[in-house]
Amino acid sequence: MKPLDPRLLRQARAARGYVVLTAALGFVTAALVVAQALTIAAVLAPAIQGTLDTSRAAPLLAVLAALVAARAVTAWAQERFALRASARTVAELREQVVTHAVALGPRWLATGRGPAVATLATRGLDALEPYLVRYLPQLLLAATVTPAALAVVLGLDWISAVVIAVTIPLVPIFMILVGQLTAGTSERRLVVMQRLGAQVLDLLAGLPTLRAFGRERGPEKRVRELGEANRKATMGTLRVAFLSGMVLELLTTLSVAVVAVGVGLRLVYGDVGLEPAIAVLVLAPEVYLPLRQVGQHFHASTDGIAAAQQAFDVLDEPVRPRGTVPAPALAGATITLDDVSVRAGDRDVLAPAGLTATLGRAAGGRGSVVALTGPSGAGKTTAALVLLGLVAPDAGRVVITTPAGERHDLADLDPATWWSQIAWVPQRPTLSPGTVRDAVLDGVGQVTGEALARAARITGLDHVVAGLPQGWDTPVGLGGVGLSVGQRQRVALASALLGDPAAVPLVVLDEPTAHLDAHDEEAVLDAVRTWRDQGRTVVVVAHRASLVALADTVVTVTSAVEATSGVDTGSAADARDRVEVRS
Repeated sequence: MKPLDPRLLRQARAARGYVVLTAALGFVTAALVVAQALTIAAVLAPAIQGTLDTSRAAPLLAVLAALVAARAVTAWAQERFALRASARTVAELREQVVTHAVALGPRWLATGRGPAVATLATRGLDALEPYLVRYLPQLLLAATVTPAALAVVLGLDWISAVVIAVTIPLVPIFMILVGQLTAGTSERRLVVMQRLGAQVLDLLAGLPTLRAFGRERGPEKRVRELGEANRKATMGTLRVAFLSGMVLELLTTLSVAVVAVGVGLRLVYGDVGLEPAIAVLVLAPEVYLPLRQVGQHFHASTDGIAAAQQAFDVLDEPVRPRGTVPAPALAGATITLDDVSVRAGDRDVLAPAGLTATLGRAAGGRGSVVALTGPSGAGKTTAALVLLGLVAPDAGRVVITTPAGERHDLADLDPATWWSQIAWVPQRPTLSPGTVRDAVLDGVGQVTGEALARAARITGLDHVVAGLPQGWDTPVGLGGVGLSVGQRQRVALASALLGDPAAVPLVVLDEPTAHLDAHDEEAVLDAVRTWRDQGRTVVVVAHRASLVALADTVVTVTSAVEATSGVDTGSAADARDRVEVRS
């Protein structure tokens, strides 16, 4: 990332006003620095020479006090607005990264970037604060205070100005040399941190399974190794930062010393006046100070710069255009998966391959249950995501046919109007923070107590609520923390049951019995029967025989190696033949 990347100004509106304000405060600071130096020289020179006029000194001292106070107020304003702007900028970038990642869809996140985006949107972008609060203001001060002070020194003593002009380029040269090394170290540290975050997330998600097989202590060695790598990367960055800070401090101190020695010698021989000499001695450190601060704070901001670069990489990913046509009413409509094929990641495998199936109500307006079966990795969950409009097929299409005979391609429909008619229950439901009652009623609206009790009874949620310390008012954390996967699934099933069958005629379930025992499985089967009795179409990704036996239509999903000329048509034909309809 550049010292002031234009993409930061384009993506974060808060950063634009902050840069303008910081530049204005930089000009004010430059004027105050020059005025303070000249005022100090005007007071000290007569005092040293013994010609101080008290009537003239009192106003100068008052002016000097006002200048010092003004510099303090300017520094306070810079710090205050920097903190506010950095918080807003980080919040804007975090929102844009998350929104863009969601728009890219689960297929993009499934390529291994999901955990990296999660780490970037939480801890990663927080590291941008030192860049905005410390580094960027000093960079703008270097562009204002340093030239202004050097110009004044040139007017006072051209020899000192030449010495400063010759030594100043050494500071950015050393900054570039050390900064390149630090930038690489920070990028490696961010990668290690993302790997550590992904490992911990995977461990937490699979902890119930690991505990069931007695392997919960196995991954701790890998997590410890990643933590040690993160520690070493962090310490390496700090070592480089301390060493570079020492180099810059030594360089600027020697440069100021050279100016001071030259001024002192010429002052002894009478080649320069006392008042200009004092002004030059006061201004010389101010010339180098912004550059020294830039080098010092650059190393504290490199983590944020690396995180911002990754954020821009995510935002630069092209998003598939979404449809704008309002979705038709799904009540009574049929949905056709027409020769749908989806490429599995970067592999030359189609999963599903040539999937064709028709979903809709049975004769007489009765609901229907469609079971998607097949071996692991065949693309059953992907087929469900295609039906939801979350994954675009690489071949084929999804067609909605209304009772009036109108046909609509799912790719042309507005996702919001499509999703509002679908109830989706994934393998691991995520609940919003609040009480259990709030989680069940989320997006459902007002329902009667009788309807809530009936939905809880059908799904077995009533037994879960009875065992909670505060019943329906028991709070759950972000994502449903406090409830097991099976309990969260019951909450999601109950919420789907409470939806209006006419408004939400399609229900999609992804292996709803994967984490349940035989007793809890019966509750899911009861929920599926209830949806069918309500006239809804239920699409369920099924492995267990009980769900398959309940289905009216069984669709076997298959995968195939992608042919060089396109979709493997033979595999597509096989997939079309494996549709079993039960009366």
